[in-house]
Amino acid sequence: MKIPYKIYLEESELPKQWYNMRADMKVKPAPILNPGTLEPVTAEELSGIFCEELVKQELDNDTAYFDIPEEIMDFYKMYRPSPLTRAYFLEKALGTPAKIYYKFEGNNTSGSHKLNSAIAQAYYAKKQGLKGVTTETGAGQWGTALSMACSFFGLDCKVYMVKVSYEQKPFRREVMRTYGATVTPSPSDTTEVGRKILAEFPGTTGSLGCAISEAVEAAVSHEGYRYVLGSVLSQVLLHQSVIGLETAAALKKYDIKPDIIIGCAGGGSNLGGLISPFMGEKLRGEADYRIIAVEPASCPSFTRGKFAYDFCDTGKVCPLQKMYTLGSGFIPSANHAGGLRYHGMSGILSQLYHDGYMEAVSVEQTSVFEAAQQFARVEGILPAPESSHAIRVAIDEALKCKETGEEKTIVFGLTGTGYFDMVAYQKYNDGEMSDYIPSDEELNASLSALPKVD
Repeated sequence: MKIPYKIYLEESELPKQWYNMRADMKVKPAPILNPGTLEPVTAEELSGIFCEELVKQELDNDTAYFDIPEEIMDFYKMYRPSPLTRAYFLEKALGTPAKIYYKFEGNNTSGSHKLNSAIAQAYYAKKQGLKGVTTETGAGQWGTALSMACSFFGLDCKVYMVKVSYEQKPFRREVMRTYGATVTPSPSDTTEVGRKILAEFPGTTGSLGCAISEAVEAAVSHEGYRYVLGSVLSQVLLHQSVIGLETAAALKKYDIKPDIIIGCAGGGSNLGGLISPFMGEKLRGEADYRIIAVEPASCPSFTRGKFAYDFCDTGKVCPLQKMYTLGSGFIPSANHAGGLRYHGMSGILSQLYHDGYMEAVSVEQTSVFEAAQQFARVEGILPAPESSHAIRVAIDEALKCKETGEEKTIVFGLTGTGYFDMVAYQKYNDGEMSDYIPSDEELNASLSALPKVD
């Protein structure tokens, strides 16, 4: 049977519920801790930072499915379901017997999968009667998505954007402003924690950990505001499960069973969303898949980090989470152009990786952009640098199939488009892009500052 280039679901086939992987995990993620007491954080404590309904989702380890509110479903229908595409041209270019599919999440104005959770978090903020929300953004996809969602619901949106991205991606910044968001380069002198970071690290290009600290401070110091986050948190992986649920439904239409599922990994939003139903099958013993997380060699939390409790932010004002981390003070090199800049990883994914349910690899950015260019030339989509980490390993796995003659089925997540990342593409095309891999000494220095938690 000929598989079409694009497998579409009908609107009526959209998932009506989000799936919570934690419900099927035998070993649950460790509880998040209050930074002052180092005791498990309570719903009341978290409600001072996050929206009340999102706190319930964050702390729920047992409910397998959450109904998606009708207002969110209506918004999803503007751009979902997203297509699952057979990469016939890439397969031909590689000369591989492997069958390659990618789930494309870039067919909305934000250009990425981040809108799936942004609209949910904005909805719950509006439902609670809040004035607005604060957040951080690294490469800019999350800030763009949240500004769109807040505009839709009439909420104020304050974005702290990692300084190096703020300077390198002015057009991404302007999209946020077009949708009404206020965008501040981080670290900044507008918050106490920002001023402290600038004093300690003068001239720093910033990190997600820095921007998170500022966004949290801004939220708690403005009445009627709450903080929202685009990755790492359990609630975010819950909302992003629509990616995997749609992927599984599209594959089922043609009786396709993937052998390998590949996702880029920064904080875990896309990876967690893509693998969610497949990981659920693994956890329940119903099926088995090889699941690969791909991270940048310059920010290798899975492959070179430590599984330990750490602060989720550089300013050490957020709760602690047990995760694979490089240390909350770790700041990626300024030459790092490929996104995925967070120092830690989702607690859910960290536990699953620790328990052996998936594997992880790190890749250097020049090889990532090589794969991005190859993909763009044959498949017709300019991929985001983050997505291109998954493309790199999908190509590598397909070439292994070429060597062995195995006809494996590979599925990867194409998280979004790279049209706002042209400075990075320019550096690659001009031969000015270099690879940076942190030394053991650098990582040990950062990891030595991990909090002491029994």
